[in-house]
Amino acid sequence: MPRFDAQTGGLCHDLMHRPEAYATDYNSDGGLRSRRIQVTRRNLFAALLIASRVVRAADKPQSIRGKLRETDPPALQLPDGRKVMLSGDESTLAVLHDERIADSDFEVQGSPKPPAGFLIDGIHLRSMFVHKDGMRLMVTYWCDVCYIRTYVPGKCWCCQKYTDLDLRESLE
Repeated sequence: MPRFDAQTGGLCHDLMHRPEAYATDYNSDGGLRSRRIQVTRRNLFAALLIASRVVRAADKPQSIRGKLRETDPPALQLPDGRKVMLSGDESTLAVLHDERIADSDFEVQGSPKPPAGFLIDGIHLRSMFVHKDGMRLMVTYWCDVCYIRTYVPGKCWCCQKYTDLDLRESLE
């Protein structure tokens, strides 16, 4: 049962019934003593925040850029001539097969997939870009009838009109 702890200024959970709630160390005279560990929401939140930043730093996506080739599977032809096969979720593959962005200067974010492949991050992470006129543009699709933006080519879910390619400036 949580209770207010005046010393820390927050809620403290009563962990007396758990052995891990005690830490043991030695007194100045060499005898063992145990002290109670107080777990507050603030300390728990701080630990989780630090852990999430460590995980995010380790999962930083890589980026590759080249000409998008409409092959099966789709590939990027890098400036040095190498071809990198691209893979991803179903929605990502639908974007890669869109003939309106074929042969464009294309950038994807994700992680390398040996031997010569690249796994694109999920569609929800907005990890596909077209470079045009010196600008990095995010790939989106727009229905000008219903004013609905999607990130996958195809019919509008409302009016069934085929969505238009709408390259937008990214927020990054």
